[in-house]
Amino acid sequence: MKYALRPARADELHFAFEAKRDAMGPHVKVRWGWDEGFQFQHHLQRWTEKPWQIICVDGEPVGTVSIDFQPTHLQFGEFYILGSHRGQGLGGAVLRDALLEADARNTQTRLEYLKWNPVASLYARHGFRVVGESDIHYFLVRSRHDA
Repeated sequence: MKYALRPARADELHFAFEAKRDAMGPHVKVRWGWDEGFQFQHHLQRWTEKPWQIICVDGEPVGTVSIDFQPTHLQFGEFYILGSHRGQGLGGAVLRDALLEADARNTQTRLEYLKWNPVASLYARHGFRVVGESDIHYFLVRSRHDA
C-alpha cells in the first residue's frame, strides 16, 4: 500500500489520540476499561516525549507512528492505524520501511506491545523476538541478522 509519513504538527494531538483510541481502545477496555481523562493525559505525556509521524494515504491522515532513532537502536512505537485502513497491508509497509532504515544504519529495533493485542503475528513476520516481559507487555528486539 502506498503511504507517506510526515512529522506530526502540534494541532494534530487530538487526531493522534483518536487514532490511539480507535486502535487500542478495545484492547485497553478488556483489561481496565477506558478512562478518557486518564488515557488523554497518558497520551499527552507520550506526545511531548517522542517524535511522532502522521501516516497518510492519498494525503489523508490515517494513523500515527513514532520512529525514534536513538544512539543504540530504533525505538518503534505509538503505531496506531484507523480501523478503516487496517488489514490492507499498511501496517506491514510502515514497519518494513522503518526496518529497512534501521538495517541501513546497522542498528537493532525495539518495541513493546500489550500481551493480549493481536499484533504479535505482524512483529513475528518481521523477525522480532521476545526478549522480556512485564505483567502486561512483551518487549521485542529485531537486529539486522534476525531478519
